[in-house]
Amino acid sequence: MLGELGIERAFLVASQRWSHLDLPATGRWSEVPTDRIAEVTAAAEGSDGLLAVGGGSAIDLAKALSAATGLALVSVPTTYSGAEWTDFFGVRDNSRRMKGGGGGARPAGIVYEPRLTLELPRAQSGGTALNALAHCAEALYVAGRNTTGDDHALEGARLIGESLPAVLTDGKDLEARTTLLQGAMHGGAALAAAGLGLAHAMAQAVGGRHGIPHGAANGLCLPPVLRFNEPVAAAEIARFGQALRAEDPATRCEELSRLSGYELLRDLGVPGDELREVAEATAVRAGALANPRPASPAEILELFRSIW
Repeated sequence: MLGELGIERAFLVASQRWSHLDLPATGRWSEVPTDRIAEVTAAAEGSDGLLAVGGGSAIDLAKALSAATGLALVSVPTTYSGAEWTDFFGVRDNSRRMKGGGGGARPAGIVYEPRLTLELPRAQSGGTALNALAHCAEALYVAGRNTTGDDHALEGARLIGESLPAVLTDGKDLEARTTLLQGAMHGGAALAAAGLGLAHAMAQAVGGRHGIPHGAANGLCLPPVLRFNEPVAAAEIARFGQALRAEDPATRCEELSRLSGYELLRDLGVPGDELREVAEATAVRAGALANPRPASPAEILELFRSIW
């Protein structure tokens, strides 16, 4: 794909985990995540394109670099985060705390290789898949929803619901891994088409403040938000449930979160006395503003308390 895009001197963004791969790159950055964007930009000088291999942290870092340099980006995702589909990104330091973000990246291509997900640990497999599932759920009812996003969301939810339990049972099941990656691909496409909602806004706020994985945060935040949105988005949430083959999609999402090892925010080190500040930060995020039911900081605080 690099050749098809005319990229001859690709700069690689990938953690040391992928150092064994024989990749066509003339330079490399392996501190993932990092907030040293100026240093990464200087290291990429002389490159004519970017290659990212990894999960959301690597791809977001490469997107920040793409925005800074104007270089086209090819992503090879090794998790189910869906970051490869958007031009916006978050910047985290090496303790995984949010340090900023932005937009304007130039994603130019995606390569999916399910075999690269076979070594993904159970917690990351479940967490990033739950993030993808949240993309599907929210695309069905956010302000930017559309028929293209709906189609991707429903197919993504079906494939993720079908394959995630099998992957959590046997991470070496390549067929299940392939199906899950296909579902995550549709989730990413739904995200790109429609945008984010309140569950993602909550996950971004609490994860960025406390350094917890974005997928884990989404797995915990989505069920209470589905229940909160039920009065105004019952039909859309029912469609999501049908795709999941679940009469109660919020409860099914809770079950999948527990299977992945995520039950409460306190288990992830989130202090209860800071939930009010996190709720206030959530209320002004774009995802909260695009949610079909307006949520005040007090209401968001109660949602956080329900999963703390």
